Amino acid sequence: MKTPGPDHPITIEPAARRWRALFAGHVIADSADALILREADYPARVYFPREDVAMEYMSRTERSTHCPYKGDAAYYTILMDGQFGENAVWSYEAPFPAMEAIAGRLSFYPDKVEVYEVDEAAVNPDAAREAPAAVATEARSIPAAAEPRSTDVDAVVQHTDAGDGTSQRPHWPPNTRPVPETPSTTDDGGMR
Repeated sequence: MKTPGPDHPITIEPAARRWRALFAGHVIADSADALILREADYPARVYFPREDVAMEYMSRTERSTHCPYKGDAAYYTILMDGQFGENAVWSYEAPFPAMEAIAGRLSFYPDKVEVYEVDEAAVNPDAAREAPAAVATEARSIPAAAEPRSTDVDAVVQHTDAGDGTSQRPHWPPNTRPVPETPSTTDDGGMR
């Protein structure tokens, strides 16, 4: 076991904004409680609380790796909509004491799962009222194999069926003008 220090710094900090993970076109993790781990010269990694991840699409695999600073990592494979993300997820379930903050949390390989930061106001219309000083900014993304998605998709999802036949948010106003009905001059048998 090695301890992080000046020769190999590791910092863990709470994410300032909400983060999501997207696989096969589906949000599989969504958290306002993510942690950002920065280790030496490696790219930053986002660690999601397990309760904010759709674990029903993941299966634990035999794979494990060892980090002298963090401990032993367990891996999960994602299977969703016929798409397979083998060992795309890892977790330090019992990390070394210096890394206790990431215990049980999950992180994703960005070449298999898109991980992106979301502006809370863009996905939660009530956020502007709850935090009026918040400034809307572009979402940042950790590089992924897929093209980064705009947060506009979140607005679309909120206006879709909630599962019981109702919309999750009030309907948008129509974006077309109604076509005026014109009387038919021919007998079309009621077909128009």
